[in-house]
Amino acid sequence: MKCPNCQHENPDEAKFCVECGKPIEFHCPQCGAITSRAAKFCMECGHNLTLPAEKSGQELTFDEKLEKIQKYLPGGLTEKILAQRGKIEGERKQVTVLFCDMEGSTPLIEKLGPEQAYSIMDQVYEILIHKVHEFGARSTR
Repeated sequence: MKCPNCQHENPDEAKFCVECGKPIEFHCPQCGAITSRAAKFCMECGHNLTLPAEKSGQELTFDEKLEKIQKYLPGGLTEKILAQRGKIEGERKQVTVLFCDMEGSTPLIEKLGPEQAYSIMDQVYEILIHKVHEFGARSTR
């Protein structure tokens, strides 16, 4: 387990960091409550603690972010991004955002279940993104 203070990797049974001596506490990834390492569910919010922790968007590297959105990018755009990586990493840009709402999606998701609904919506997003690029969306500098 990593020490929250110095990030040193400690044995799982350690209650205090072997590097800096600070207490090591296990926090629920859902609500942040201090929880026993042996617990299967958080006693504050009921979150399943046996599930692997997901990385938050802030923890992803540039390459991980690019890999995650790769399938949504039209051909050639990935190469442009990688060619300018040093210039654009950490840069903020003004963008235009397209918002789409699918009528009746909530009952559909409830009927299909989250995995199947995600699969369908993922296909819809991919079609929409490619159509937007087909009709003139472009990267500007």
